[in-house]
Amino acid sequence: MSLNITLVIQGLAFFAVVWLVMKFGWPHIIAAIEERQKKIAEGLAAADRAKAELAAADNKAAEEVKSARVKAAEILDKAHQQANQAIEKAKGDAITEGNRQLAAARAEIESLSHRAKEELRKQVSLLAVAGAEKILKREIDANAHKALLDQLASEI
Repeated sequence: MSLNITLVIQGLAFFAVVWLVMKFGWPHIIAAIEERQKKIAEGLAAADRAKAELAAADNKAAEEVKSARVKAAEILDKAHQQANQAIEKAKGDAITEGNRQLAAARAEIESLSHRAKEELRKQVSLLAVAGAEKILKREIDANAHKALLDQLASEI
């Protein structure tokens, strides 16, 4: 056999194999490649969407944390204000109670002072009656001269 016929037959066999591959194998290979490209594109798009959603979630979380911090600061301010108000109210109540107790103590002191003065007046009048009795060498009737003794006690 000649080399030319062998080359022609091998060429025809090569073109037959290429034609069979192009007719039956190539569409499946191209379809698989296109499907793979489509899946890769969908995966990249999903990754981009996930990245965008993650960024949005991070932003939302940061806003929520910021909002929570602002609310916490407001709550702390209100708590400090309420504590200060409670302290001021307690101080006012303590001052009021102290003033009330001071007034009660002053009233009691005044009452005791008045009683002591009355007791002292009675004792002075008794001493005056006893002194006058000794001077006059006679007994003075305290009941008979009560008005005079009361006037003397009020002058003392």
